[in-house]
Amino acid sequence: MQKKLKLTIAGATLVAAVATGTAFAANGSGSDSGSGSVRPQAAQSKQETPSAIDVKGPNVFPHSLDYDPRSKTFITGSLKHGTISAVGLDGKVRTHIDDPQLVSAQAVQVDRKRDRILASNVDYGTADRSDKENPFKVAGVGSYDLKTGKQDWCVDLTAVAGDGEKHLISDVAVGPDGTAYAVDELTPTVFRIDTEGRASVLLKSDLLQGELDIPDFLDDVGMAAVEWVSGNQLIIAMADGSLVRVPVDHPEQAEPVKLDKKLASPTAGMRLLKDGSIAAVSSGLLSGKPARIQRVQPGDGWKTATVNVTDKVEDPVTSDVTGGPGGTTYALSGGLADLLAGKPNKGFTLSPVKTG
Repeated sequence: MQKKLKLTIAGATLVAAVATGTAFAANGSGSDSGSGSVRPQAAQSKQETPSAIDVKGPNVFPHSLDYDPRSKTFITGSLKHGTISAVGLDGKVRTHIDDPQLVSAQAVQVDRKRDRILASNVDYGTADRSDKENPFKVAGVGSYDLKTGKQDWCVDLTAVAGDGEKHLISDVAVGPDGTAYAVDELTPTVFRIDTEGRASVLLKSDLLQGELDIPDFLDDVGMAAVEWVSGNQLIIAMADGSLVRVPVDHPEQAEPVKLDKKLASPTAGMRLLKDGSIAAVSSGLLSGKPARIQRVQPGDGWKTATVNVTDKVEDPVTSDVTGGPGGTTYALSGGLADLLAGKPNKGFTLSPVKTG
């Protein structure tokens, strides 16, 4: 096993959410209502000029987001309230799902083929519904109707793991058959969940053991993000900047992806691009420098890959990337440091970024 990556920084507790991992219908409404503004930025394509979206959703504190092109809406979860909200291109935000079973909604994924939203359920100990004395004891995935927000099911993955350990479901990916794959940042476990909410362990391996320590907060922070890719494989981003390839039909054959260079650490979120490559964002909070957007180009069926920086986001606390209208890509800066510091927050920002 490689040498453990140690971090010695002041205020290390503020980076917990950044070191960890990654939809909707048009008619949601709720308590996270607010209005936003749009700021022009440089053109990403010849067809249109993307704009940064300033979202005025007080204390939403999102960690990830996804885009629903049919409703032209970004969908994001709230680490503070446990709700799932819709964000219009005008920056207005409204609650679409308020499920009491969700403590903090971290990863949000739109399964457009089945008209549903998948969300991971976590507990940093900072949410309205948290058990403040027992953080990281909630781990699950919920499925919700895309149009109505009604819960289909919400599975408890701590019961599936049955190990009594701390857990943090950092991200969720969906395969073509509707099977969901959830990665746990605090144990080396990948869960498989069928369309009816029946869950099992796909893989538990030392290969997925975390190597990133956050002093005075968390040790062995591991899997940050996951994408299903061609060949029925999972590509898993580790917080330390490495990638792991997991063949779904033969998970015991999991192996590291041979990279020409690691992604910047901590890796936080990923997006699968149309050409089969991946856009990944790495937080800059540890260094205080802008977050990096990187394009990962696969070779030999994802046994190898090259990594190139394509853009940056000035806000270091940037935790996810997603598609947007017209083939754009947006990065999410959710104000997570304020959440962990116990400070109020007026909103968050979606910034257009270049991926090539």
